[in-house]
Order: sequence, then C-alpha cells, then structure tokens
Amino acid sequence: MIFEDFQTAQDWVYVADGVMGGVSQGTARLTDDGAVHLTGQVSTANNGGFIQVRRRFDTPWPDTATGLRLSVKGNGEPYYVFLRVPNMARRWYSYRQPFETTGEWTEVTLPFAGFTASHDGMPETFDPTEVYSIGLVAYGADFDADLSVRQIDLY
Repeated sequence: MIFEDFQTAQDWVYVADGVMGGVSQGTARLTDDGAVHLTGQVSTANNGGFIQVRRRFDTPWPDTATGLRLSVKGNGEPYYVFLRVPNMARRWYSYRQPFETTGEWTEVTLPFAGFTASHDGMPETFDPTEVYSIGLVAYGADFDADLSVRQIDLY
C-alpha cells in the first residue's frame, strides 16, 4: 500500500537541530521527477546532529502493516526513519531504524520489529496503528547529506 509517492507532498516539513541549539544546515525540496530531496551539512557541534524532513498525519496505518518499504537514492551515507507515537516523554523521542544508500535508486525494507527506542525508559515496541509522524533523517555524525526518497509503502 502506498503511503507517500511525493506527487503532492505538501505536508512534509524541513527541520534541523537549530531548534535545539545545533548548527546543522540544509534544505528539502520536491524534485521534478517526484521525489523529496534532503541535502545539507550535519554537524554534531553545539549538541547538534540532524537535519530531516518529516510529516505528521491523522489517518492510522492499517493493523496488518508490518513495515515500510522505501525507494531511496543517496550518497552512500546511512540515513534513518524516525517514527513517533503518542505519549512520548519528550518531543525528540522516537523509534528509529537506519538504512543504507547508494548513488542508484534502491529499495530498502524496514520491518517495524527492527525499529528501536531512541531513549532508555521507552517501551521497546510500538503499535504501528498509533504512529502519527514519520521523519527521513540525516543524523548522528558530521557529514554532507544527500538523500532522495521517491516512494514510501506500507507492507
């Protein structure tokens, strides 16, 4: 089931660590070939370390979904998907899973069972029907980010 094909991706918002005092910089835009393109410099200076494009949504994912499938292209750096559910102790808590990229379009499969809690004290698992936010994130190290995603499916 297609969750996002970026044809009318008006609900996606760019966010960087500057909201928390960091100095990472970047941009996110829709490309002419129907992808979201996240680029910039991720810096861990000043307690920073991320740039992302994220989307909040109200329609629950089906209870039959067991994971995400993404069509991605990047610069060989690892990237992440961050998922948020209600009742998290802090705004920056999430369930996270990394994925690899190459310079060619590839498909990555991220089972929900492979997502891990970002902080101690969080439940180890989450109910996918409660997910209300997804982020495509360049995170955790100093590097030049260049990530394109042209489709996200639920499977």
